[in-house]
Amino acid sequence: MIATRALSKRYRGGQLAVDGLDLTVPAGSVFGFLGPNGSGKTTTIRVLMGLIEPTSGTASVLGRPVPRSARAVLPHVGALIEGPALYGFLSGRDNLLRYDAADPTADPRTRRARVEAALDRVGLSAAAGKKAKAYSLGMKQRLGLAAALLQPRRLLVLDEPTNGLDPQGMREIRTLVRELASDGTTVFLSSHLLDEIEQVCTHAAVMAQGRLIVQGPVADLAAGARSRLVVTTPDTGDAARILKEQGVTDLVVTETGVTAEPPDREPAELNAALVTAGVRVRGFGIERASLEDAFVALTGEGFDVAG
Repeated sequence: MIATRALSKRYRGGQLAVDGLDLTVPAGSVFGFLGPNGSGKTTTIRVLMGLIEPTSGTASVLGRPVPRSARAVLPHVGALIEGPALYGFLSGRDNLLRYDAADPTADPRTRRARVEAALDRVGLSAAAGKKAKAYSLGMKQRLGLAAALLQPRRLLVLDEPTNGLDPQGMREIRTLVRELASDGTTVFLSSHLLDEIEQVCTHAAVMAQGRLIVQGPVADLAAGARSRLVVTTPDTGDAARILKEQGVTDLVVTETGVTAEPPDREPAELNAALVTAGVRVRGFGIERASLEDAFVALTGEGFDVAG
């Protein structure tokens, strides 16, 4: 659905925002595009949507080159990029009616029905009559998403779609993304929230400082980081000593317990050894590696760094 080859974008003044990007988005996937703020995600999306020209390299969307074929491609793509552009003096409903009227492929006979369906889908039916300037940031995000859903789309491109939403709103958007994917829409989702990507995406790519670090199925990316043995206990010193005697390596002692390299032997045997030695074990288990663990393992840095 999306492919780039050696894609680069350098702005005036020499800033290299995207550096040699090779990206492949499979059809039918929910693809998470990850990276800290300033990593090149939005610049890449703007190239894919034909809003800016790349400095070098190529990009294609739905099998057609962009920006050259943008007019043919974009009617099949819904997008929410850097927040919605709204007419503040119009109601939410009237904004969507204006958006739809500007689409030459939209059927005017079904316009109002489609607008009401889109408003309902993002939970804005009750506020549809309010002027957009009175909307909160989260409501504006919802309205922008509704605009992207006015017609069936083969591809949906969302740039930080949960920006400004409360936890309940974030859950609703995640549910909506899953529903769209189950209906056959490919979703390309840009975010700097690792937990969000891990919960909803089937595939992901990680950007840092304009370069692609890794891409692939989310499960495979997380598997690239090590799981950890986690023992919660107030007797941290004794726990570390017993685990070391049992052949456990790479121990890290914290205020609340001990973490270590997962053992080769049966974990239940280690737990029994701790209890037999009088260690008060309040929690014991193997903690699965997360996407955040994979990112730190790949880059050696936290995810909220500037770049």
